[in-house]
Amino acid sequence: MFPKKWWQQLLLSVFVAGLALSALMALAAILIYPELPSLDALTDYRPKVPLRVYTEDGYLLGEFGEERRAVVKINEVPIALKQAILAAEDERFYQHGGVDTMGVLRAALANLSAGGAKEGASTITMQVARNFFLSGEKTLKRKLSEALLAIKIEHYLSKDQILELYINQIYLGQRAYGFAAAAQVYYGKPLEKLSVADIAMLAGLPKAPSRYNPLVNPKRAEARQHYVLRRMHELKFINDKEFQMAMEQPTRVRHSRQVRELAADYVAEIIRQAMYDRYQDEIYRSGLKVYTTIHKTNQEAANAAVLQGILDYDKRHGYRGPEGMAKLETDKGSLEDALDEALSDIDAPNGLIPAVILEATPQRIKAYRKDGGLTEISGDGLAAAKKMLGEKDPAKQKLRRGALIRVSEVNGKWQLAQLPVVEAALIGIDPKSGAVRALVGGFDFNRNKFNHVTQAWRQPGSSFKPFIYSASLEKGFTAASVIEDEPIVLSAEETGSGQAWQPHNFEGKYEGPIRMRTALTKSKNMVSIRILQAIGVNYAQDYITRFGFSAKDHPAYLAMALGAGSVTPWQMAGAYSVFANGGYRVTPYLVDKIVDSNGKVIEQAKPVVAGNGAPQVIDPRNAFIMTSMMQDVARIGTAAKARELGRYDLAGKTGTTNNQMDAWFAGYNPTQVAIAWIGFDQPRSLGGQETGGHAALPMWIRYMSEALHGTPDQPYPVPDGISSIKINPATGQRVSDSDGGLYEYFYSEFPPPEATSDNVPETGSAKTGEELQPDQLY
Repeated sequence: MFPKKWWQQLLLSVFVAGLALSALMALAAILIYPELPSLDALTDYRPKVPLRVYTEDGYLLGEFGEERRAVVKINEVPIALKQAILAAEDERFYQHGGVDTMGVLRAALANLSAGGAKEGASTITMQVARNFFLSGEKTLKRKLSEALLAIKIEHYLSKDQILELYINQIYLGQRAYGFAAAAQVYYGKPLEKLSVADIAMLAGLPKAPSRYNPLVNPKRAEARQHYVLRRMHELKFINDKEFQMAMEQPTRVRHSRQVRELAADYVAEIIRQAMYDRYQDEIYRSGLKVYTTIHKTNQEAANAAVLQGILDYDKRHGYRGPEGMAKLETDKGSLEDALDEALSDIDAPNGLIPAVILEATPQRIKAYRKDGGLTEISGDGLAAAKKMLGEKDPAKQKLRRGALIRVSEVNGKWQLAQLPVVEAALIGIDPKSGAVRALVGGFDFNRNKFNHVTQAWRQPGSSFKPFIYSASLEKGFTAASVIEDEPIVLSAEETGSGQAWQPHNFEGKYEGPIRMRTALTKSKNMVSIRILQAIGVNYAQDYITRFGFSAKDHPAYLAMALGAGSVTPWQMAGAYSVFANGGYRVTPYLVDKIVDSNGKVIEQAKPVVAGNGAPQVIDPRNAFIMTSMMQDVARIGTAAKARELGRYDLAGKTGTTNNQMDAWFAGYNPTQVAIAWIGFDQPRSLGGQETGGHAALPMWIRYMSEALHGTPDQPYPVPDGISSIKINPATGQRVSDSDGGLYEYFYSEFPPPEATSDNVPETGSAKTGEELQPDQLY
């Protein structure tokens, strides 16, 4: 009798071993299954969703959280993304019961033929089990637990529910959890705006997020993307044309570290601080959405205005030299490494790209940029450094090979640039409600987190004069009051400060007797001081609190007339709103509404509005007359440059502090108040000609040109109790309508005195451009 054939013996052995293994597996399952965790984390899914800050019109300004995550419902997920995930991870997802036995066999055969573990067999359900409940250890018990959990999950949840959990929970690199967050991180877009190629890139990430990260490993990422596209094509999820187009699409991922749709970092940080004060660390995982009062168009205009204002100032004051020197190797291979190393940790705020000079002559600079490109600069692009490039002494040559510089591209041409040292700020608000429409707290938040709108207490200079003039109207002064514009010397007793004081006008020009309107238009310091002397510093100190200022920040000295106290741009915006809205006090605010993670509005702003709940703090006639005088400032005075906007409803006041340490322009129309400021963090002179009209006003004009774009001029309605009366411009006294003169506005109960026959001017002596219409004021 012959022994059994060897293959029969082998089959019998395998069969017995299989039975034994099955028995062991079944026993293990019996022992492990009761220890499996509850599925509450899935059935009551509460992911760690960051705090997000938005504009009023829905644009993302920033997010703050432990994880970058955006939760989406399965019916909101693009079909192409679902197909790409299935193609890359689990094509039989909708057929198997959590563990794909056919997939396991296919992977085993593939790994056997490859001579090692090349292909896995984890299903999407198994990945959900692992991500929610299990560690990453590679043990038999963990793998068995994963499979059992997958089966349990399939028993309790539908396929779409499982896929939704996967889409929202899977880690995809760059601190992004879930595909919606990854779409923003890598492309700066919502899921529905991604192309098939973009989707394939993201679908390739779950296998190994760090290995296939397109920011870190672009070549590997592209290879993985092409694999996903081929699988989608094989499974007929995309046709030949779609496949070819996707394969040919260049990879364009965003390299910004920030996730946002609009730059407003100072706004986002104000909101983060406010929410943290309320909810502490819970804000970083609560999923709160805060909608601000910011408008996208306004914020973009403010960003551009502040940036250009800073860069223009910087250009006016010359090139300061390179930021440092980089050590460069001589051979080509190590040169690139050295350049990349020198530039790797240097940021490029607001398009000021770091670069290293490779060659420099008086006519041309060749430099290597941080993004790997080469730049040649010549002609006007080197104008700022012409003197420095012409230095003949090698020991004094700063712009030479290895110098670390900045370059920027303007209208398609490269030019030499530098990081500015000056700072600036701008805030724009709705004067009727106080809603903040734009806020820029400085040149670059990542470089300087100090918010110059809310935190910088600076002297307002002449931009504070309107509040003193407003106080004087309540003490019997009028816009036609004639006051001496002559030098004044004040004793220590007269100043109230204990020190003698000899103030002067800017540029030392004096005009003698001058009407109050003209004095404000020309920003006459001597007139402001005499007005304050007449009404009393204590009265004025109390009066300015009506505008939201604190008396303690404005000591009761005569220097208050020249803005020697302390204000913030935020305060100034609220204060000027009183003039713009007809005399009502409104409080600037930033939060429109707060929405919880379930979409429920838990807080809605209910601001008091001018004419509807806001307190009336000055007579509407006072606000009207002050506006009429500040319109002259913007028309024929220190802010006459504002006429380039082609509007007649603009009013405001320039401000320049002693020795030009701060430059301001505060201005408005009936729908928008904007405050622009520029200065150094450590106060020092901006330069002899850097006045409010020269350094700050251009920022205001750039902002208002966009903020008011498309809105017609809005005349200020003349309030009851205002009379338009013709006066002698030399004396401020009343003349008949048939006599020469000009019209001025008065409280009806306090008309100007009648002119004597000796003071009546000749017919036609009114100054050109100062004639006011008696029926309305623009």
